[in-house]
Amino acid sequence: MSALIHSIEGTELGHQLALMLALTAAVLHAIFGALQKGRVDPWLSRGAIDTWLVILMLPVALFLVPWPRGIEWLVLAGTIPVHTAYKLGTALSYSRGAFTVVYPVVRGMGPLFTVIGAWLIFDETFSGVQWLGVGLLLAGIFGLAVYNLIHVSIDRDTLVPALWLAVLTGFLVACYTTYDAYGIRLTPNPFTFLAWFFLITAFDMPVIAWFRYRRMPEPPPVRTLARLGFIGAVIAVGSFGSVMMATRLDKVGEAAVLRETSTVFAALIGWVFLKETVGPRRLALMALIALGAVVVEAGG
Repeated sequence: MSALIHSIEGTELGHQLALMLALTAAVLHAIFGALQKGRVDPWLSRGAIDTWLVILMLPVALFLVPWPRGIEWLVLAGTIPVHTAYKLGTALSYSRGAFTVVYPVVRGMGPLFTVIGAWLIFDETFSGVQWLGVGLLLAGIFGLAVYNLIHVSIDRDTLVPALWLAVLTGFLVACYTTYDAYGIRLTPNPFTFLAWFFLITAFDMPVIAWFRYRRMPEPPPVRTLARLGFIGAVIAVGSFGSVMMATRLDKVGEAAVLRETSTVFAALIGWVFLKETVGPRRLALMALIALGAVVVEAGG
C-alpha cells in the first residue's frame, strides 16, 4: 500500500484522492466533534476515545507497520505536546459553549493559519481564485459563529470565554495540521507515522479523564463510556488519518480548507441529534462555506 501512495504523490490521481480524503475527514470530524461534545462530559469522552486508540493501535504499531527510525522518532515525539494542547483547548471550549457556536470558530481559524503555515514551510501558494474561495469559506464560518453568538441561548454565561478558547484551539489546529503534514511526508512509510502517531498521542487524556471520573458524584456508566470511546476511536482514525494522508498526497493548504467544510456537517449534526436550532440564515451561511470550498478546488 505504501508503494501505491509513493507512486501517486503529486499526480492528478493523487490530487483527486486527496480531495476525497479531505472531504471524508470533514464528515468524520464533524461526527467526532459531536461525540466529544454530546451528552457525556467532553473530558471523559475524549479520555474514553484515547483509551481505545491505545488498545487498537498498539498491535498495529508493534507488529503491522515498519518501526520508525532515527529522526522519525524525534518528529513523532513532537506530535505529543502539539496534540495534547489541542485536546485540552477543545475540551475546555466544549465544556463552556454550545457545539454549534464553538465548533465553527475552532474550524474557521484552522485553515487560515494553515494556509499561511503551508506557504512558509512548504512553499505552497494559492491562486487569486483560491484566495477568494478561502474568503468565502471563512465568511461563512465566522458568520455562522456570530449568528450563533447572538441567537443561541445555551451556556450564555460562559460563551465569551468559550469563544476565546475556540480561537486559540483553531490556532492549535493549524499547528498540528502543518506539523503532521511535515511528519507524514518525512516518514518513508506513511502508515508507520499514522500508527505510531495515534498510539503515542493517546496516553494523556485517559489519565485526566480517570481523575475527573473519580471526583464526579454521579459519573456515567463505564459501559456507556466504553461504547462511545470505541466508536470515537474508529472515527478518529478515519478522520485524522484521512486528512494527514491528504496532506501527503497533495497541498497541505487545500486539504486544510476542504476539511473545514466539516462545519456544515457539524451544524446539521447539532440540529438533528443535539436538537440545536438551524434556520434559513444558518443554512445560507452553511451554503457559503460549501461554495468557498468549491471555489478553492476549482481555482487550483
